[in-house]
Amino acid sequence: MKNYHKKKGKLVFEDGSTYESYIFGSIVSTSGEVVFTTSMTGYVESITDPSYKGQILVYTYPSIGNYGIPPPFVTTKTNYIYKFYESNKVQISGLVISYYSYNPYHWNIYQSLHKYLLNNKIPGLYGIDTRFIARKLRKKGGSMLGKILVGKEDLPFYDPNKYNLSDKVTINKKVLYGNGKYRILLLDFGVKNNILRSLLKRDCTIIRVPWNYDFTKEKYDGLLISNGPGNPKIYKKPIYYIQQAMKKKLPIFGICLGNQLLGVAAGGDTYKLKYAHRSHNQPVMCLKTGKNFITSQNHGYGLDPKNMYKKWKIFFINLNDNTCEGIFHEEKPFFSVQFHPEATSGPRDTEFLFDFFINLVDKVIK
Repeated sequence: MKNYHKKKGKLVFEDGSTYESYIFGSIVSTSGEVVFTTSMTGYVESITDPSYKGQILVYTYPSIGNYGIPPPFVTTKTNYIYKFYESNKVQISGLVISYYSYNPYHWNIYQSLHKYLLNNKIPGLYGIDTRFIARKLRKKGGSMLGKILVGKEDLPFYDPNKYNLSDKVTINKKVLYGNGKYRILLLDFGVKNNILRSLLKRDCTIIRVPWNYDFTKEKYDGLLISNGPGNPKIYKKPIYYIQQAMKKKLPIFGICLGNQLLGVAAGGDTYKLKYAHRSHNQPVMCLKTGKNFITSQNHGYGLDPKNMYKKWKIFFINLNDNTCEGIFHEEKPFFSVQFHPEATSGPRDTEFLFDFFINLVDKVIK
């Protein structure tokens, strides 16, 4: 690390603004959509989160790398699920932080954040006022195109929202996990590992299929539509399959991108949010109970529910901007949320929604 902290790089935005800083991790240039997160811990999970595919992640918390990277243990004997990671590889394109911790220490440390990024050919910048960058991004809708440049090298700006990123983060064939009571079909757009863990510990057999898989003839007790990166408007084929699944009247649970896709299947529309939701402390309110919760979110698109079909209602709203954060059907066991009830490293305020889903499935199979 001694030779790295003297090497300079720069963060360049599409508006021409440039911020020079120091490089760590891999000394390479990269390009993508710059977004921020406000979480205090959980950088390991964020770095490996498929929802961040194609993005340069900015951490507003001032000190990152304190506890290093945990070992790549797995929690299943077959079809590996990594215990401390949200996928089996780094998903971000680059990392920007304020202060890098040179001497990480933790009972579970396997390697430093610097070495982890280096081994995965991902560049990082430190020494930047990341809270200033977050404010800048907020004014531009929560994200901007940007690039990390090293030396005299230059790259074109890359907009991941123009591409089908799920092809890069989903599986390519059907995979089974567990041997539980409830058969859950998981439509994978870039599912986080903790969704798999949350289902397995609730006595589920998971049938995980790719985002474009025709699952209309599969036998299952409930459908979960996962999170994933990118623009929801590009997923026309799976929306059709979801509409066919709704005819079966089996329970459906959508998370993040899954919320948007279920909403479109129910007659709604999606749009680019003015400020986006990029933090681990987004407050939401359940309109059915009046209770408030703190949630983890990372998305630039919202669901417009005003033209949804009859019997569809808003489930949750965001207390910062009153946008729709979830929907449900009044008569059928369908619901979805824009936030992450499986959030790792937290908050876990809404993890009960997995119990709610499984209870719906249990009623159907009895």
